[in-house]
Amino acid sequence: MIPYGRQHITQKDIDAVTAVLTSDFLTQGPMVPRFEALVAAKVGARHARAVNSATSALHIACLALGVGAGDRVWTSPVTFVASSNCALYCGAQVDFVDIDPRTFNLDPAKLKEKLERARATGTLPKVVIPVHLCGQSCNMAAIHALSREYGFRVIEDASHAIGGKYQGHYIGDGRYADITVFSFHPVKIVTTAEGGIAITNDDALAERLSLLRSHGITRDPQHMTQPSDGPWYYQQIALGYNYRMTDLQAALGISQMERLDEYVTRRHEIAQRYDVLLADLPVTTPWQAPDVYSAWHLYVVRLQTVRIPVTHVQVFTRLREAGIGVNLHYIPVHTQPYYQALGFKQGDFPEAERYYPEAISLPMYPTLTDAEQDYVVEALRAALTP
Repeated sequence: MIPYGRQHITQKDIDAVTAVLTSDFLTQGPMVPRFEALVAAKVGARHARAVNSATSALHIACLALGVGAGDRVWTSPVTFVASSNCALYCGAQVDFVDIDPRTFNLDPAKLKEKLERARATGTLPKVVIPVHLCGQSCNMAAIHALSREYGFRVIEDASHAIGGKYQGHYIGDGRYADITVFSFHPVKIVTTAEGGIAITNDDALAERLSLLRSHGITRDPQHMTQPSDGPWYYQQIALGYNYRMTDLQAALGISQMERLDEYVTRRHEIAQRYDVLLADLPVTTPWQAPDVYSAWHLYVVRLQTVRIPVTHVQVFTRLREAGIGVNLHYIPVHTQPYYQALGFKQGDFPEAERYYPEAISLPMYPTLTDAEQDYVVEALRAALTP
């Protein structure tokens, strides 16, 4: 089976994890701070707080920005459910902004229209979470300008996008967002097995993120309500969570980060080769904005369904039967039963709904060979015929 994505683990990665296994600390040791410093330095940000998943990072990012009951959080409908669930965990209301049909990202023009209507009704969002789908940055300059005009905060869901760039700068540098979140799931650009990280340039937000990921407990005397009882002393000053990353995971992440740029470069080569190989097929290949350097986590094609004699399901099934683990990223969140029960319905976000019955994610990972890629394309060509 050729999967749609897979991790690449080297002997150096294994040695890094083994070294931690034989050390004094499996967790809450020196490796997590080293990993955080490495990621922050790479993207050009002041602070990084590593956690056990990007979902956890999104949750504490919302909490750090004060999201709670009665607040509104908006995001894209074409994303994994974690991008919206994080707001529900905080007791907030969720809504969506339809996508740009070229980038599949949240559309700033539609965001502005929705903000205008919300201002008139007193229902503006507290936070907007743009999602960098497939590794391509949203139009963050436009979204940031709207945040200034309408008074909302911004969390970049860059789970797909570490190593990508926007306007020549690494995604995560904080120019256009309060907090940026990356994922280190095995199919992402680099992995810590499971894990995520929240990046910020704001000192107070960084302190809040640290508190929230570890039970709301502090050992810092300046944050305590009374003098310390002794060197063992700590205080719980907030309701936090056990979202910590282990030293084992961080050690793997440190080793993987050495190859980040190499991985992204190879993903670009694969994407460019797909563009050429698929040029004569009835599929729409991914469009890239000129000021974006994608991390290319995913390569999503859209079937030109009016030009093919087979259905979306048939194409997908034929590719799976050919040993190609294609996938679909994503089912629009507002069409999920849980969200339908919240009042969302078909027709709410037309572009997202047009995207869904056409999209297929083709294999994309650094160790994909040219021969394997050729096989994928020929299998797709065969799947598109009667």
